[in-house]
Amino acid sequence: MSRAAARGGTWHSPLTAARVAAGSARIGEIACAGEEVLWVEGRPNEAGRSALVRWSPGSGPRDVVAAPFSVRTRVHEYGGGSYTVDGERVWFSNLADQRLWCIDAGGEPRPLTPDDGRRYADAVVDRGRSRLLAVCEDASGAGEPQNLLVSIPVDGGEPVPLVQGHDFFSSPRLSPDGRRLAWLSWDHPDMPWDAATLHVAEFAADGSLGPSRRVAGGEGVSVFQPDWSAPGDLIFVSDESGWWNLQRERAGAVEPLCPRPAEFGVPQWVFGMSTWAALDDGRIACAFCEAGRWRMGLLEPESGVLDVLDLPFTAITGLRAAAGAVVFAGASPDLESSVVRLDVASGQCESLRPSEDAPLDRAWASVPEAIAYPTTDGETAHAFFYPPTSPEFELEAGERPPLLVRSHGGPTAATSAILDPRIQYWTTRGFAVLDVNYRGSSGYGRAYRERLRGAWGQVDVDDCAAGARYLGARGSVDPERLAITGGSAGGYTTLCALAFGDTFRAGASYYGVSDLEALARDTHKFEARYLDRLVGPYPERRDLYRERSPLHHADAISCPVIFFQGSEDPVVPPNQAEVMVEALRARGVPVAYVVFEGEAHGFRRAENVSSALEAELAFYLDVFAGN
Repeated sequence: MSRAAARGGTWHSPLTAARVAAGSARIGEIACAGEEVLWVEGRPNEAGRSALVRWSPGSGPRDVVAAPFSVRTRVHEYGGGSYTVDGERVWFSNLADQRLWCIDAGGEPRPLTPDDGRRYADAVVDRGRSRLLAVCEDASGAGEPQNLLVSIPVDGGEPVPLVQGHDFFSSPRLSPDGRRLAWLSWDHPDMPWDAATLHVAEFAADGSLGPSRRVAGGEGVSVFQPDWSAPGDLIFVSDESGWWNLQRERAGAVEPLCPRPAEFGVPQWVFGMSTWAALDDGRIACAFCEAGRWRMGLLEPESGVLDVLDLPFTAITGLRAAAGAVVFAGASPDLESSVVRLDVASGQCESLRPSEDAPLDRAWASVPEAIAYPTTDGETAHAFFYPPTSPEFELEAGERPPLLVRSHGGPTAATSAILDPRIQYWTTRGFAVLDVNYRGSSGYGRAYRERLRGAWGQVDVDDCAAGARYLGARGSVDPERLAITGGSAGGYTTLCALAFGDTFRAGASYYGVSDLEALARDTHKFEARYLDRLVGPYPERRDLYRERSPLHHADAISCPVIFFQGSEDPVVPPNQAEVMVEALRARGVPVAYVVFEGEAHGFRRAENVSSALEAELAFYLDVFAGN
């Protein structure tokens, strides 16, 4: 069948904004209980509720708790580690009140902790002492919240402090014999990917912890996901070599398990992240990233031999061990993210829960090209390029497509080459998309990740602009129709690209930062000192904060901008967008401001996700109408 020629950006697509929103269920926080698998599923069609799902062989998935319960913690605002399971019993954090609740099979949820505003995350079950061990965030006092490790009776009661004295804690993990506890801590101004220390302490007879000892990590070294093997070895990921690699402590000695220029860890933005799991046969199932692509292997820890599996996935997260299997969230350029169970013996994969109930016909799917291209300072940046794709349409003769450059959030995060409906929404309409892993992104080693130190708003902007120009020069896109979009930190990169450069003709900022000073003064504890590393210490380097704030350079923005904002965003408050909008309006620059009532940092309601996509598309079509 011949395809109709039409201008890029105007193609008809079966992938409507409503379908993207309805099908964009967020799947994460995977856990296993015997042969059963649990996960948290963010549901846009249920007002963004985070449902806890339990899958059983033969009967499939079912919800553990019904609405209005939403299983989500707000510790560090970003959450994660919002529940724990032991057999048929589940303990979970409820979004509305942040209390821990407990539910047994066939029972009703009952509250476990006082309704006093304290938040909990990353809990583990201490069976021998009939209690939970968890991270607690207590904002009842003056100043910033206090973070500590606490114990909580399994049937409810007042939390008892176990460990305190650091700004942040995560990953309390109990040894198989119940005698020792491992955990991570870090302090301002470090983020956990800058430096985190791994501690171990023994329990006293009364259940308190004795003196702790440092196992690994500390200044300039990040430790990720400590846990124990069945024999009692402490396994963890450390980037002491410059790459997040697996290590093991046995009898007081630390040794590398699989030295490799690959990332076996990720930035700990949320609790409970997992890239490895100890199997019953002594091997370690592990996910690792090389050149932006995730793979999985089975590691024999005694020999160091890594058997890399031939799997179709390029993104693997939330890896857990089940009975005879490995469970994870997997995705690829041909597969949308789903919960996958891999039978270790047979190598067969089973999808337990696809994220999209009505998947996109593959004829419409744009397959990404991994590109590396030159950028400033003689260095190389990385990205995934998605060309426009449709079985019904093609570009008009001689036309090159408009390009939408995506800048991910974080900024210490990364994008992956997967079948993402939020990208395919654009490519099925005749746009090209460049999804950038600018310098500062994870997945390419610590040196690449640290290129953003002191340079946020510069090297990330350089890499986005260089990628757009690179594609224009090779004839892949129309250099006169370049737009940039991003959320959170990506929104800041977007605004900086418009204020400090002239590569792009339009931009869309989703809850992006416009005033670095305001962010430094008015944000939550977890990121309160993040900018010390990305920009410089504040207020000592107030000059840099003003120099790199798009708000103070609004007079340099002459192209149209659209802003999207949640009214209840605690990370980037609405005033960050509002002051920028007013500054642009005062100069007569075309600007649009779309605020969604009740939304926080990241939109969760289907109707808002849909409305934002439609508004962004209409915005670009209007901007590029004359080009």
